[in-house]
Amino acid sequence: MEEERTLVLIKPDGLIKSLTGDIISKLSETELRIVGAKVVNVSKELAEQHYSELKSAKPEVFEETLKYLMGEFHTNRVFALVYKGKNAVSKVRNIIGKTNPEEANPVSIRGKYGRINSKTGVFENVVHASENPEIAEREIKLWFKDSELVN
Repeated sequence: MEEERTLVLIKPDGLIKSLTGDIISKLSETELRIVGAKVVNVSKELAEQHYSELKSAKPEVFEETLKYLMGEFHTNRVFALVYKGKNAVSKVRNIIGKTNPEEANPVSIRGKYGRINSKTGVFENVVHASENPEIAEREIKLWFKDSELVN
């Protein structure tokens, strides 16, 4: 099987709660390689591009989700990582858990650390991970230049 890459974002709530080390340690169970990492101030343009599918799928939470990713509720940074290896997308998604923290396995990253913001209805789920290999490649190109990735 060919190796694939996947994007992981430790979102603003993960950073403000100092969960970066815990998240990276948990993701190390996948035995994937980190081939890119950086801290990013998220612009509105980047947030809109990242969540472009959400605009039509769930327009009722689109604006609040943008604000969340841009750090309006916590801090204005995310930690972006690219993992590479066999079955990278599925391995990472298994460890992070379901998008809705209340439905996520309690020992997953989202199940352990996530919450639903009762004021906004936004899933403050600590991390983002690409849904499939095609989306992963699109998202990686949004967040990283080729020169920022190591092979």
